[in-house]
Amino acid sequence: MDKDFTLSYQIGDALYLNITNRCSNNCAFCIRDTAEGVGYHLWLQKEPTAEEILATIENPSQYREIVFCGYGEPLCRLEIVKEVAAALKERGARSIRINTNGQANLFYGRNIVPDLAGLVDVISISLNAHNAATYVELCRPQQGEEAYYAMLNFAKKCVGVIPRVVLSVVEWPGVDVEACRAIARDLGAEFRLRKYSG
Repeated sequence: MDKDFTLSYQIGDALYLNITNRCSNNCAFCIRDTAEGVGYHLWLQKEPTAEEILATIENPSQYREIVFCGYGEPLCRLEIVKEVAAALKERGARSIRINTNGQANLFYGRNIVPDLAGLVDVISISLNAHNAATYVELCRPQQGEEAYYAMLNFAKKCVGVIPRVVLSVVEWPGVDVEACRAIARDLGAEFRLRKYSG
């Protein structure tokens, strides 16, 4: 893998893993569309293997958490996520988190949540809107409104299987934050409001 391309990057006491450029959304507020990004060159020339990702992580236990979160949707590469997460757990990783758009079950045509059980400690799902129409306007999903309902269903399936389920919303004009908070509460998930930093 070209050293100019970043597979893992540290923010605070967390390590983030960048494993794909692919995403089924094209969000209005996506960090890859901002000039600054996160301060790292994250666009990948090719998707890394599990071995290439793991080779960038010397001591997993030194991080508070290791997060699958780069420029793309990590669950596009479910098998790689599982392989890397399992290896990191074996090597002493304290906590594994996935940041996802929640469309994996739609993408694979099956419920993939059981595949993550025992490997993932936290799943952060981008809710981003209080209804399907707003979601389509902001997140521009390939599957249209179906993607919104699939995301909610995915979150529901994660609750009780993944230890911590968080629904996140970017503070954005036209998004009803309190309605989003209520959606998270009704699903039995935590809620997180993210400031737009672009």
